[in-house]
Amino acid sequence: MKIIDLEPGDPRLTGDLLPVLLELRTHLDEELFLRILEEGHGQGLRFTAAYDDAGVCVGAAGWRIVANTYLIRKLYVDDLVTAAASRSTGVGHALLAHLEQHARAADCTALTLDSGTQRTDAHRFYFRERMAVTAFNFEKPLV
Repeated sequence: MKIIDLEPGDPRLTGDLLPVLLELRTHLDEELFLRILEEGHGQGLRFTAAYDDAGVCVGAAGWRIVANTYLIRKLYVDDLVTAAASRSTGVGHALLAHLEQHARAADCTALTLDSGTQRTDAHRFYFRERMAVTAFNFEKPLV
């Protein structure tokens, strides 16, 4: 497996990573994704792709480093997706390990993510990865 951090403008963002990301973020299309990339990059948003030995993108992670008063500096994972056909093959583990390396190199105190309450399979995976539930996430829709 090969893990690659993709830079803005890299055609693999839409050609390789977006189809995998769409498995989780079904509301996206290429135009909206590109708008989010443009705005989000200035806010620290980065994307990492996992490729199998055949060169097929099988995993995607969106992430950023955030400073706050609670954890001081953390790596926050916006998106973590393994293509359905590649689940339980180590892709998610490899992506998280890669992101943890980024977090440690940036002197982060934690790696964090949110996961929808309905995603029980993902929760089991996060527990296996030695992650803990440390807070509730509250949301008030504005649209």
